[in-house]
Amino acid sequence: MARLSDVAMSRRQVLGLGALAAGAGFGLSACGSPVPLASSGPPLDGEYTGPPVQLEYWNGFTGGDGPAMREIVARFNDSQDLIRVRMNVVQWAQYYQRVVAAVHAGKGPDIGAMHVEQLATQAARQTIAPITDIVDELGVSEEEYPTEVWERGMYAGERYGVPFDVHSLASYANLDVLETNGVRGLPEARQDFEASLATLVGAGVPNPFWVPNRWPAHLIFLSLLWQFGGEPYSEDGSSATFDSEAGVEALQWLVTQIQTGVSPENVAPDSQYTAFKNGEGAYTWDGIWQINDLLTTAPDLRWGLSPIPTIGEQPAVWANSHQLVMFKSRTPDDNRLLATKTFMRYLVENSEVWSQAGMVPARAAARESEEFLASPQAPIAEAVPSMRFLPSVAAIGEVQAQTLEVGLANAILGRQSPQEALAGAATQASQLMQSNLRKFEG
Repeated sequence: MARLSDVAMSRRQVLGLGALAAGAGFGLSACGSPVPLASSGPPLDGEYTGPPVQLEYWNGFTGGDGPAMREIVARFNDSQDLIRVRMNVVQWAQYYQRVVAAVHAGKGPDIGAMHVEQLATQAARQTIAPITDIVDELGVSEEEYPTEVWERGMYAGERYGVPFDVHSLASYANLDVLETNGVRGLPEARQDFEASLATLVGAGVPNPFWVPNRWPAHLIFLSLLWQFGGEPYSEDGSSATFDSEAGVEALQWLVTQIQTGVSPENVAPDSQYTAFKNGEGAYTWDGIWQINDLLTTAPDLRWGLSPIPTIGEQPAVWANSHQLVMFKSRTPDDNRLLATKTFMRYLVENSEVWSQAGMVPARAAARESEEFLASPQAPIAEAVPSMRFLPSVAAIGEVQAQTLEVGLANAILGRQSPQEALAGAATQASQLMQSNLRKFEG
């Protein structure tokens, strides 16, 4: 028998389960269910016409993306009189633990945004509700989204997220450094990138491309791994595969940049980005979420943005996606559910405004809007077909932080060869993944 919180339920089903629960000695009364329940509520037909409702909307947009989301929420609140959205912003580092505790305590939000790689974990922890049966009500369809980001919103045969954006690594270039030293254009292929590095080193530019030993080293490595034809993890979540020949080749290329002096040694996390902002180096590979920071904190820096070059055999780049989710509740309420779906639909239909956050809207129509095409990140849209995402495996992010990121640091700092570092990390990762399979699916 399926657990109450494992399935999306209509109002009738919730009431039916309430009767069952009462018969079993616990009720869905004023205190609600003892466990969070999934309910999609009545069908959303047109605009919301119920009583006034205040929705709780949680996300982690604390940086340069915060103002854009606040504007979208303000526009929605101004657009009608019956639904008031109150936004609670929590640092991503604390967000995923706090929301689990809140939902299970019966004090969770109605709607939220999550990274796509967190959906499997949050679904397994009974925090978010499947939304497979309301996709049509929200007015979204698979054809409007990149295939992989749409598929990553699924877990265990159910949809849990609606893609709101995609955000990837990108190559930032200091245009003054390039032009002063005779480099024209932004390199797309390995030979062009390596030729430009050689030109810059020959012209006396010290360390034109910095390789960090931690964040975002794993994002760079994953991009190169996919470019060389590898996969980091098995799709069924049973093993790590990043120690393949492709993985070793990807990591060796990064280590070579340090060994040949293209990159300085022992680059601390985010130091490569800080150095770039201060005019050091010529290129840095970082997330497109840095766009607004560069515009506000380094206004005199002339920089260009392009997809990262293809170092391996095919274009590929690590990417993530903010996805819109509905939370489970111990006291499902039809009016709150209808209002939640109304607000979610508004976010989807107005996602071009999210371009102001430095992100790439996931919906094709939003990527074709004038607002997005005029944004600094517009050139990254051409890389959308080659964006790659982690598989939908519960707790994969935690596994990666404890294993792959440590192994990469060991190789980049010269403590182990790339092959040794990846092999050891993959063995540990596979053990953790097997344990997680037993924990979440046992």
